Amino acid sequence: MTRPEPQRGVLEIEPYVGGRARADGAGPVYKLSANETPLGPSKAAIEAFKDAATSLSLYPDGGAEELREAIAERYGLNPNRIVCGAGSDELLHLLAQCYLGEGDESIVTEHGFLVYPIVTSAAGAKTVVAKEVDCRTDVDAILSAVTAKTKVVFLANPNNPTGTYIPAEEVRRLQQGLRPDILLILDAAYSEYVSRNDYEAGIELVATCENVVMTRTFSKIYGLAGLRLGWMYAPQHIVDVVNRVRGPFNVSIPAMKAGVAAIRDLNHLKLSREHNDKWLAWLTAEISRLGLDVTPSVANFLIIHFPKEKGKTAKDADDFLMKRGLILRAVTSYGLPDCLRLSVGTEEANRLVVAALAEFMNAKAAAS
Repeated sequence: MTRPEPQRGVLEIEPYVGGRARADGAGPVYKLSANETPLGPSKAAIEAFKDAATSLSLYPDGGAEELREAIAERYGLNPNRIVCGAGSDELLHLLAQCYLGEGDESIVTEHGFLVYPIVTSAAGAKTVVAKEVDCRTDVDAILSAVTAKTKVVFLANPNNPTGTYIPAEEVRRLQQGLRPDILLILDAAYSEYVSRNDYEAGIELVATCENVVMTRTFSKIYGLAGLRLGWMYAPQHIVDVVNRVRGPFNVSIPAMKAGVAAIRDLNHLKLSREHNDKWLAWLTAEISRLGLDVTPSVANFLIIHFPKEKGKTAKDADDFLMKRGLILRAVTSYGLPDCLRLSVGTEEANRLVVAALAEFMNAKAAAS
């Protein structure tokens, strides 16, 4: 050894790369690559953030008590079973750190969120991939992947980047099929967008099970991605473990104040959901009319499938759109090389991207 070496598995991690924000050489740019809400944060959250400027010299409340109580009030939860973090990503890291180690395995779905294998490898454990069916989680595939080494199962519901979900009864079947010592982590980052009667974010399951945790975020429908704010609801014994290892001041004062205001602004939440419902349906219908397959989504984004023929591929479409300032998300790293992920944007952005895709498809049709 001639220099310090990282723990085993760290150098095998492919760093997470977020959605692009710039399109070189283009005029106006429409960022539709990061699933950010086009409505932004509520005015109440912005004002709360501004008011917090006078407290920047102070350490934040290490227990995030006011924020936990606001979350508990909103959902009818016990605040003592809530842990807040710098985005739900931090909480996923902490859970992996606490419940995975060398020789252990986690299970993720085929097109699941890339952070799951990252936090698994960082903990020294191995990631096992369960196949999906038509971009949907297959509970039987997950259960078949369980071994004596399995310690954690990660399930994004709805899933990113596919936008698909599995109903509550399937999530319950998954939990019932796992050993009681396996931790089931339900990542419900996009749950606020779902209006299906058979969907549950995970609150009910956490309330009745000792091995289930639900994580949530303020980065999506609440529009606070820049503040890095998330929370988890868990059994008391898991809360106790995570609180032993998390940073004592892991959530900033501005983030907490804005979060409290955001979760109480139900009107802004309603407007954001209505905007998404309208334009998600419109985008799905209009893009499908162009001859492109779209995976049905319940989130604030959708997956567009492109042909494999030269000149018509996802990469060709991405290059074409980028030149027009329309930035979508390539999802090759998710095992979907023939797809682009499109976030629901403003009315202007949504109409522009459909018009550009129509131009792309017509141009390629004429060329062929």
